Amino acid sequence: MNTLLSPFAADLRCGTMRRLARCVAPAGLCLAVLCGCTDLSTPAYRRPDMPAKETWAHARGAVSAADTVNPQWWKEFDDPYLNTLIDKAISANVDIKVLAARIGVAGAQIGEVQAGQLPALDAGAGIDYEKSTGQTLTKTYNVATQVNWDIDIWGKVEKSVQAQKAEYHASEADWRAGYLTLVANVATTYFQILQFDDQIREEQHTLDRNRQILTIYEQMYANGVAPKTEVLRQRAEINGIANELLELHRSRDTAENSLATLIGVPAGEFRMPAGHLRERVKLPDVPMGLPAQLLARRPDVVAAQFRILESYDEVGSARLAQLPTISLTGRAGTAAFSLSDLFKVFTLSFMPSIDLPMFDPGVHAHIKTTEAQSKVVEEQYRQTVFTAFEEVENALVNLDAHKKERAELLEQNERLRTVAAQVEAQLKEGLVSQLEVLESERSLASAELSLLANHQQILGDTVTLYKAIGGGWTDVEITNVASSSAAAAASAR
Repeated sequence: MNTLLSPFAADLRCGTMRRLARCVAPAGLCLAVLCGCTDLSTPAYRRPDMPAKETWAHARGAVSAADTVNPQWWKEFDDPYLNTLIDKAISANVDIKVLAARIGVAGAQIGEVQAGQLPALDAGAGIDYEKSTGQTLTKTYNVATQVNWDIDIWGKVEKSVQAQKAEYHASEADWRAGYLTLVANVATTYFQILQFDDQIREEQHTLDRNRQILTIYEQMYANGVAPKTEVLRQRAEINGIANELLELHRSRDTAENSLATLIGVPAGEFRMPAGHLRERVKLPDVPMGLPAQLLARRPDVVAAQFRILESYDEVGSARLAQLPTISLTGRAGTAAFSLSDLFKVFTLSFMPSIDLPMFDPGVHAHIKTTEAQSKVVEEQYRQTVFTAFEEVENALVNLDAHKKERAELLEQNERLRTVAAQVEAQLKEGLVSQLEVLESERSLASAELSLLANHQQILGDTVTLYKAIGGGWTDVEITNVASSSAAAAASAR
């Protein structure tokens, strides 16, 4: 007899199996009665209650529920270079690759959880050496195998599988949210760099004009028609403009480094050619969807809903863990003093066991933990929805205000251009000095910078609004996913 194998192995007979069954059956009946007093239900998925929101306070005009957003909405800016940058970012950005890898992890974890339904097999072979009192060395060959199978009678593992599938879908939604954030960051950073380019040109032009004004003041001071304080004040003005120009160059360089990281290029190794913001980028019209569409389309809201579904499945799995667990363990092996006699003596054992977790305090504590966690997830969903509503409303407020400001700035610029043209004409007639001409041009340059900043703000607001309404993603109906998961679990049981 192999001492490594179970002592029950050699004598297992059909009669033993029948006696075991007669012993287990009454115990199973008692367990069924106990389980009847236990809450084993799984919470049915439903979206948490939220305040009704039918319209946007700052949306202009009626909006149809059929309105959709182009999945590649950034192409509405009609800028091929921006399209190229976004394509590079999507293919090379590290953050988006991390989110994609997490989807792979979540998918692999589904298989890991499913493996809990399968039996586990252990096998081994070896040689034992034993030295007797007569100094004789005895050699024994051993071959043994063992199979363990925890039978998922109640569907506890399947419920865990459904929870992990919900996490997989939530990870996909996280990737979509990261995708939207990436595209929005590339676009806004690109617009900022173009704005810096225009500001640098305007500031350089302003600096040149102020140097001309300084020359005039110096001549007037030399002729005794202007005090020295005017010269010093103008020199201080030039110092301020030169400092602003240095700061603009610094800001552009750091923004360029940020853009390099976004498109997957080491900072310092990417150089973006200078451009003109208003000439290169078109202001698009943004179609808006209704609040119901927002909740079904925003990836972060979708991810939060899937995590509610996941938490409900985890509660169901924790409650099912109270039920008895039946495990089957089978062992088989042989041992002999020579290889030729190895399989002449064969031992086999088969032993079921029942675990009673309903009496384990840890199991009940875990149920309370999962139920508390589901409440946290529900509140996180509400927080996500409130944030979504706020982001859309703020984007609409900013977009509407900046477009109104644009109309005022355009009128201001037009009037200052008229003034500058008239002053230039008066200079030719000798009615004004060159100093007055330069002063009017400086006022016009300042207004141009304000209009340029407003243009960049409108572009940024547009990107923010596209992101806030969920980009161009299609609706995801979580209720249907939950129903199909529940049906699959029921059929499995």
